[in-house]
Parts: sequence; structure tokens; C-alpha cells
Amino acid sequence: MSNLDFAGDRTSPDTFLMLGIACASSAEPDRVSAHKWFNLAATQGNLEAARCRQELALEMSPAEVFAAQRAAREWMRKH
Repeated sequence: MSNLDFAGDRTSPDTFLMLGIACASSAEPDRVSAHKWFNLAATQGNLEAARCRQELALEMSPAEVFAAQRAAREWMRKH
């Protein structure tokens, strides 16, 4: 996972969206982490994150999407 695998107390949908954008647009994009953050933002009602997640999923394998969904569920369980 990305070194951006944190959020501390910053659990707003906008923070998650920005983390997703950072993961997706880095020099070495981490699509699994990006999808995870977009998913977390989308579940809190961020429509832009939902759109980003959907677009990103089109570029990912089913296994990558599954891994991202699992990572989002794990993050929610821990926080």
C-alpha cells in the first residue's frame, strides 16, 4: 500500500478525495490505494469521489478492485 495509508483524525470526504487524487496522480500511481480513498469519500456522499472511483475502476483488473474494496473495509473497521 501507499505511504499515504493514513488519515488520522482527518476523516472528511474531502480529505479522502485528496488522498485518492494524490495516489492516482503520483509518478508511480497506486490505483488500489486511490480507489480505496475514493471509495471512502464516496461512501460519505462525495459525488466527485464516486465519479473518480468509477473511472479508475475501468482501468483496474477485477483483482485490483477487490483489493481496493477490501482495503477500504479494513480501514473502516480500524477507524
